[in-house]
Amino acid sequence: MRYLPLPRRHVPNALSLAALGLLLLTFLAVASGEVAIPLWRIPSLLLAVPADPIGQAWRSVLVDIRLPRIVLALACGAALAVAGCTLQTVFRNPLAEPGLIGASSAAALAALLAVRGIPDIAAVPAAFAGSMAALWLAWTIDQKWDTARLLLAGLAVNAISSGGLALLDDHAYVPRNATLWAWGSLSNASWLSLAWLLPALLTCGYLIWRETRALDALLLGDREAFHLGFDVLNLRRRLLALTALTIALTTSIGGVLSFVGLVAPHLARTVIGPGHRHLLPAAAITGAGYLLCVDWLARTALSAELSLPALLNLLGAPYLLYLLIKNRH
Repeated sequence: MRYLPLPRRHVPNALSLAALGLLLLTFLAVASGEVAIPLWRIPSLLLAVPADPIGQAWRSVLVDIRLPRIVLALACGAALAVAGCTLQTVFRNPLAEPGLIGASSAAALAALLAVRGIPDIAAVPAAFAGSMAALWLAWTIDQKWDTARLLLAGLAVNAISSGGLALLDDHAYVPRNATLWAWGSLSNASWLSLAWLLPALLTCGYLIWRETRALDALLLGDREAFHLGFDVLNLRRRLLALTALTIALTTSIGGVLSFVGLVAPHLARTVIGPGHRHLLPAAAITGAGYLLCVDWLARTALSAELSLPALLNLLGAPYLLYLLIKNRH
């Protein structure tokens, strides 16, 4: 795939502007919603409990409902973008991402089977096992780095996982809101869940970012990476494990949030280029902004909240078709 990235000297400025834009988007998302909150009141609402009833209602909406959801959207979007970027390099395939190869849906099914309710931290090991199994299956099948084989493997895993989720949806022992979570939702956000999710995601992101030189070497091919001094097999296993854990962490709270890991890395790569030292932070910013905007649209477009996975698919599927058409040869 051809890219026309920025000159290297402009990349830090581009990342700074992207981070500033993400901050502005966050402020707009905090202020807007079914209950609009004036921007100038947000700092005072966060610092102290207001005396007036309207201010108290605003603070309750802001602190207890809206801010946890926004922080969760930012965290999951950034993490899934980093995971998708890593998978595209590990598989040397521009279409590899957590949803397309079945890792997200397998993690959701495993977590739901393990806890039979809305998952929490206890569901992370099960989700990790499900996502790792899907990634390992895709890697085993796609040894020749063929896009068609990878897509077929992901289609099979997604079909099995979707069928299992549909069966659980009809089972009276599993709560209805649990299966709604499994299909993808940020409505379960809370400060308690974020207290352990954010440190875990930051740790996974840092460990992946430490492998930027190895990821750049993998772009050249296995033989070139080996001659550069990397143990390619162990490197791929380590990256797959970190990616699977990242997917498990996001899925255990937000369910299946497909296409974030596909769209964000490609958008970042067209601007930043293939070098992972700057590509991973750029993908994280892009993924965070993408999921934040889609979630904002889901909760503000109509009086009733729209389906977040449906909007992600509607916005992400055309980009997937574009990639398939562009790489048809």
